[in-house]
Amino acid sequence: MLELGQNQPAAAGDLIKDVSEADFMAEVVEASKTVPVIVDFWAPWCGPCKTLGPQLEAAVTAAKGAVKMAKVNVDQNQSIAGQLRVQSIPTVYAFWQGQPVDGFQGAVAGSEVEAFVKRCVDLAGDGAGGGDGLSEAIEAAETMLTEGAAADAAQTFAAVLGEDEHNAEAYGGLVRAHIALGDLEQAEAVLNGAPAEISEAAPLEAAHAQLELARQAAEAGPLEDLRAAVEAEPDNHKARFDLAQALYANGKVEDAIEELLTLVRRDRDWNEGAAKQQLFTIFDALKPNDPLALNGRRKLSSILFA
Repeated sequence: MLELGQNQPAAAGDLIKDVSEADFMAEVVEASKTVPVIVDFWAPWCGPCKTLGPQLEAAVTAAKGAVKMAKVNVDQNQSIAGQLRVQSIPTVYAFWQGQPVDGFQGAVAGSEVEAFVKRCVDLAGDGAGGGDGLSEAIEAAETMLTEGAAADAAQTFAAVLGEDEHNAEAYGGLVRAHIALGDLEQAEAVLNGAPAEISEAAPLEAAHAQLELARQAAEAGPLEDLRAAVEAEPDNHKARFDLAQALYANGKVEDAIEELLTLVRRDRDWNEGAAKQQLFTIFDALKPNDPLALNGRRKLSSILFA
């Protein structure tokens, strides 16, 4: 358990900062390439934020520089909140190597806050179960997955989990490896078997989105038939939605996003906002810093808030 330090005010200037859209890239994304950065999305009117914020600050201070904290006021920085799909506050993300790798929503017990900060510290290899060896193994598994060696990647991710059963990156990777192997049932079993403490971590949320999209891909209709149907009847929203699913299933992610954005422009409320939800699913499945996700979120925001 982390022991809370007594000198928080002196350390806060270096370890805990108020961050805006102007310096988010520098203070969070770039900074996280050397030390994990915890991002606390809050607002002055949020009651639970007033409890969680000080708990996080105390635990971060107790870590003595092994992790930093960025506080983002969502009222003043709605673009960042939108890009990271912050739907309620408090929401907390942990950034490491430029990407969100863990997180949770809502106020939690002090012991859970300390455990979360401990996991963040371990990301950089400063604690048990989170050393450089595991990080290197995960990186190697990701390379295998990218190169098409999904079975080898699955074995490596599983080996990491044998050493650290709370490693969210390894869990997410194992799910994605089974998806790549076409074993969606096993992917779901792995996802459902993740410890509750990391069930809402970013890598598992992304894996869940990819699993949902993989199931849709298995049922996608013929691409050219759907394209012809949309060209013949541009206001056929169901055909356009199905076309987007088929495009994604065929690896044409950017085209799928554009078709869904077109559908939102034409009728954002069609089928209870199905196109918008499908876009969020695709964005969640992509890496947060993927240009397709970033550009897609910006375009969607401009449509919804124009």
